[in-house]
Amino acid sequence: MTSSYFSVALAKLCRSAISVILSASLLSIGAAAQAQQSSDPLSTSPRGVTQIPKLQPLRDQQRLLESGDRVRSGKSGTAEPIGGMDPMSHLPPDPATSLKPLMFGSQMFSGRFASEAFSGFNPEYQIAVGDRVNVRMWGAFSFEATQVVDVQGNLFIPNVGPVQVLGVRNADLNRIVEAQMKRTYRASVGIYATLEAAQPVKIYVTGFVRAPGLYGGLSSDSVLAYLDRAGGIDPDRGSYLEVDVLRGGKPRAKVNLYEFLLNGRIETLQLQDGDTLVVAPRKFTVTVSGEVLNPYIFEFGHAAVTGTELLAVARPRPGATHLSVVRKVGADQRSEYHSLQEAADVSIRDGDEVTVTSDKYPGTILVRVEGAHLGERTLVLPYGSHLRDALARIKPAPQSRMESVQLYRKSVALRQKDLIEASLRSLETYALTARSATSEEAALRSRESQQILEFIDRARQVQPRGQVVLAQGTDAGNTLMEDGDVLQIPAQSNLILVNGEVMFPSALVFDARAKTDDYVSRSGGYTQGADKSKVLVVRQDGSVAEGNRIALAPGDEIMVLPKIETKSVELTRGITQIIYQIAIAAKVLFDL
Repeated sequence: MTSSYFSVALAKLCRSAISVILSASLLSIGAAAQAQQSSDPLSTSPRGVTQIPKLQPLRDQQRLLESGDRVRSGKSGTAEPIGGMDPMSHLPPDPATSLKPLMFGSQMFSGRFASEAFSGFNPEYQIAVGDRVNVRMWGAFSFEATQVVDVQGNLFIPNVGPVQVLGVRNADLNRIVEAQMKRTYRASVGIYATLEAAQPVKIYVTGFVRAPGLYGGLSSDSVLAYLDRAGGIDPDRGSYLEVDVLRGGKPRAKVNLYEFLLNGRIETLQLQDGDTLVVAPRKFTVTVSGEVLNPYIFEFGHAAVTGTELLAVARPRPGATHLSVVRKVGADQRSEYHSLQEAADVSIRDGDEVTVTSDKYPGTILVRVEGAHLGERTLVLPYGSHLRDALARIKPAPQSRMESVQLYRKSVALRQKDLIEASLRSLETYALTARSATSEEAALRSRESQQILEFIDRARQVQPRGQVVLAQGTDAGNTLMEDGDVLQIPAQSNLILVNGEVMFPSALVFDARAKTDDYVSRSGGYTQGADKSKVLVVRQDGSVAEGNRIALAPGDEIMVLPKIETKSVELTRGITQIIYQIAIAAKVLFDL
């Protein structure tokens, strides 16, 4: 009996296992078929139309996935990100920041034309078989319906019969239908007919496009929509100047997309089922960069154009003055340099690289004046003026200290930033490459390195002030002024500022008998992290003195630097040097 029981149980287990295996196999087959259908952008549907995402180009989907956005499938089968973000929110690359030159016209094909069908009123559109027409009748006889133009080109209207509308202009549709209806109802019935939707068609798109194939749409859709559905023109091989429309193998029209980009003009074409769009190979190109509004690679229909023709599409900025041309002839590279006024006489050839520059020579400079003065806040000085020329135009206030005037300069601030950055890179290299003899030492160095890296990140955020110290220079009046300089006129003060590693940073009234240590004591004394040997005194004129026993003056600032303690003498020296540099250049104290 026991043997029979185990036999039945084993049989049931086998049947269950077989069912699971069969179910898994069917699911795998279905998933593989679905994956094959969705992964191939050129797969053919039962209607013979190439299936590619309409709203979201493949490259935009890839960007969404790389950015971490979740993607779900919408009603139309296209990828839509969860969270309400518009899948078409991604803009084309900016040519000013792109790593490589972009083809002028490539910015058109990002899915925006393919995602929208043209439903506007086109008076020149000719009614075709399959078009849908709304018909409304009122009065003695009422009727409202959407009629489809049959294969013979007729609309069938009750009590009126067939009305021939094939080839009728959209602007004349209502008049033709009304005239036919008047033969039956002379005055007692009104009628109104309007085109609801154009005929669905399938168009071949081939030539130098990203995804040649057969694409569905409406006969009223523009050429741009079908090109966009095919992934756009290949920017490295295709032509934006010549897109041919073929019907029955014969030329129907020729489209120049630059006319649309530059002038907003594009021929309105009525496409028919089976028409073919052919993108011709790219013609002659010129790369433009520099002071232009359109820094792109431009395509031209001729091997040589004038500089004026090129600038008409590149559109120089108002301050542009010259253009340079780099031309490769065989193994040689030749360069030319011309004024924009000579552009009409400059010949630009296929493959040239043109850079538009702004060669300006300063005639005047602007100097900003801040602080205690009563005159103009901005001085306009001739180029080459000296400090004494600027000081001669300043009207000091009664409380001004003209002997302590301060000069701040952008170029000096950039140089100070470079010096600090060099020290930070050296410290970062040493912290990351230090060796350890034991695992305990390695763990300690790891924590220390993390702390140092955080210090480096904070130090990189500091912006030096770029001060030029004038007080200690005997020939300060001959200092050449630069455009953008700032003159700070300090006011008289009877305060001493104390900050840094003290218990209570504060401002104290000047005492002629007090020394540096006295002011620190009045501010609560040194903190445990203070380096008593690193006390700086910053004068009102920007000069810096070091020491505890120097004579103080009203308006001075006492800065107590922190003590740096690490396991490495090199690290201690490097961090102390950076803290000192930042304190001098930016008047900011940092601690590890």
